Amino acid sequence: MAHLRIRCSLSPLILLLLFLAAAPGKGDGDGGGSGGLRFRREGGTFKVLQVADMHYADGRSTPCEDVLPAQDRGCSDLNTTAFLYRVLRAEDPDLVVFTGDNIFGADSTDAAGSMDAAIAPAIAMKLPWAAILGNHDQEGTLLREGVMRHLVGMKNTLSRLNPEGVEIDGYGNYNLEVGGVEGTLLANKSVLNLYFLDSGDYSTVWWIPSYGWIKASQQAWFRQTSANLQKKYTSEQPTQKEPAPSLAYFHIPLPEFSSFTASNFTGVKQEGISSPSINSGFFTTMVEAGDVKAAFIGHDHVNDFCGKLTGIQLCYAGGFGYHAYGKAGWSRRARVVSVQLEKTESGEWQGVKSIKTWKRLDDQNLTTIDSEVLWNRGSNEPQLIRELPNDREVKEES
Repeated sequence: MAHLRIRCSLSPLILLLLFLAAAPGKGDGDGGGSGGLRFRREGGTFKVLQVADMHYADGRSTPCEDVLPAQDRGCSDLNTTAFLYRVLRAEDPDLVVFTGDNIFGADSTDAAGSMDAAIAPAIAMKLPWAAILGNHDQEGTLLREGVMRHLVGMKNTLSRLNPEGVEIDGYGNYNLEVGGVEGTLLANKSVLNLYFLDSGDYSTVWWIPSYGWIKASQQAWFRQTSANLQKKYTSEQPTQKEPAPSLAYFHIPLPEFSSFTASNFTGVKQEGISSPSINSGFFTTMVEAGDVKAAFIGHDHVNDFCGKLTGIQLCYAGGFGYHAYGKAGWSRRARVVSVQLEKTESGEWQGVKSIKTWKRLDDQNLTTIDSEVLWNRGSNEPQLIRELPNDREVKEES
């Protein structure tokens, strides 16, 4: 992946004030380390903020990787911290998902300390969060298992090392269930399922170059978990006609992310798809399972598109961190996913009706772009929510 350059949008003084003045956003701490994720009664929504590729290292002493010369002075990891505080306050998510390369291990003098600093805003605001690993997290003072164990031990985390009693490749393979609105018929059922998988770092087979991939053992666990969740949702009281929808999060793009052109995705593709050199078949596994409606990744920082293939939306988040390559004039960004429940005429919240997404830019206005419906119950086509500014942005920035 080519290293590009990007703009810092906040002055060092503002960054410092944001960092020091951060206050908790959800004082009750609902949904912390013990779990308890569920849809909100007011609005019937569940919102996930995806943060991809922070590349955090040593804080103030770590310079921004690619910024315009005029913005270079004072730009550091603290720009990443400030952006995270801003977007957390603006979106007030029900779950924050860190999708790998959370730290840039090679530039970190203390991997555990870097991870603590990277995740700190979510913890300070008492938000539940989950994390997976990328290909750079383990390149510092902790090995891959050690990094994941540290994440699992942090405050407010819902991250898990691996499913109990299962022989499985990698670290950070787990699922989370999101319950319906409290006090409704579906309060004790998982109306939305979230899968997290370790897509590896680099190939461990010497004759196969490039990045790692999701292995057969992980796919077997996914198939069994998906089948169990679908059976439970449709057969246990109150029974449901269709399985609950699911979302999947991992770091490295599947080869199928190369299937799109500018005519059939929303967002931008500004670099090659850095997928494994072999196809391990996980996309087919998701299609066959039938419950995954969208998969979300990071890894390629200046790609941020969503495209639909065989019923599944494949989405990049776009790069978040300032100690990572980017593109001059192209803002760091985060992806938001908002899942909406259906409501009966009598006012009762039911199962999931739709899944929407948009991105937030780290510019002066925290601009929202590329809002679209990824999935609607009963519909197979994505729908743009409104006229978007991104076409203009792409022309200016590409």
